[in-house]
Amino acid sequence: MLSVLRSRAYRHLFAAHVVALVGTGLATVALGLLAYDLAGERAGSVLGTALAIKMTAYVGLAPVISALADRLPRRWVMVGSDAVRAGVAVTLPFVGEVWQVYVLIFLLQAASAAFTPAFQAVIPDILPDERDYTSALSLSRLAYDTESLFSPALAAALLTVTTYNWLFLGTTVGFAASALLVLSAVLPQRAPVPAGRREKGAWKRTTAGVRLFLAVPQLRSLLWMDLAVAAGGALVLVNTVVYVRDHLSLTSGDVALALGAYGGGSMATALLVPKILRRATDRRVMLAGAFALPVVFVGAAVMTAAPTGQWRWPALLAIWAAFGAACSLVLTPSGRILRRCTSPDQRTAAFAAQFSLSHVCWLAAYPLAGWLGAAAGLQAAVFALAAVALSGAALAVRAWPAGVEIHAAREHVHANLPAAHPHLADAVATANGFRHRHAPRADHLHAA
Repeated sequence: MLSVLRSRAYRHLFAAHVVALVGTGLATVALGLLAYDLAGERAGSVLGTALAIKMTAYVGLAPVISALADRLPRRWVMVGSDAVRAGVAVTLPFVGEVWQVYVLIFLLQAASAAFTPAFQAVIPDILPDERDYTSALSLSRLAYDTESLFSPALAAALLTVTTYNWLFLGTTVGFAASALLVLSAVLPQRAPVPAGRREKGAWKRTTAGVRLFLAVPQLRSLLWMDLAVAAGGALVLVNTVVYVRDHLSLTSGDVALALGAYGGGSMATALLVPKILRRATDRRVMLAGAFALPVVFVGAAVMTAAPTGQWRWPALLAIWAAFGAACSLVLTPSGRILRRCTSPDQRTAAFAAQFSLSHVCWLAAYPLAGWLGAAAGLQAAVFALAAVALSGAALAVRAWPAGVEIHAAREHVHANLPAAHPHLADAVATANGFRHRHAPRADHLHAA
């Protein structure tokens, strides 16, 4: 899996992604402490509003920013996003009002909504080989999970020797380093889009990715699977502290262990996914993960219903690890689906739409897990989220029927493309043109 790091361009972009994630993790911890200083006992409501602003920026702005930035060089979109994020981070220690935090968080997340889809869309061009791209997806999943475990630990270590304001400086350094790494990477040229395929009008460009999701069965299925993942993840991320502290009467340190079990299950599965995908189709692997989630919810319901018993703590750790594993089975291969179902000129819009629509799912699941759990108890939240996960998995099967696979590669020849065209990165020259194999695509490069 680490062989993909031999690609200098991918190695530098992956490093940029990792250091930016670590910086974001440090900012999350520092933001909580800043909110407490500004609002005291109202810090929870401040953070809740900040998270709502974050999700709103992701949901509403990702397609808009993608439409505006799609005509710009991807390198400068990512570098500009890092520059904005670094500027926001270095400003946060100097704010004195809660509303200023809200404004800066909106700017920070708007920049992230531009960076992430651009980063995701360029990787398939850098790694045209299917196995290399699958390895890259596994590394990205590991990066997200490692950040969720590593950043809080790093922040805790730094806070023993300094104040939280210096964590914002660490965040600034991370984003600056990310920008420099992106600048040092040699990125492939974006394939030219024929005039007839260009979306005309701001609204059409903004909604291009969403319309693509609604039109392609595999992408509609991916959206329903994202809903199932959000249901499982929301129970863990929102209610772990309630389970550990109130339901099991354990310590704050055990909260970290429970979240670590979730991350560990996800990381272990991400390491196995490339091997699994050599023996099974994407559809089978991802739907297995989606349908595993309702099964894991059954275990969560049993553990929640038990009033006493020392077995509940190891059971919670195992259930949380199972949630992480099931989510990883869905999330890790998702980039392969987006890559195969879109042409190069559609990818930025498609990844932006997936980024936005998946966060719609999380935006729905978070309050269901939190508010329902607080108002009606944990068992009610478990049942409601289990119903959402089962519905998402069932709708995913219906949207992507058995036998409609996209992994079957076909050999074909391109007679009218220049040798330097990015689409021909893995092609072999023949007397009639350039020959290669990949899954069928309905785009301007493969018109009948």
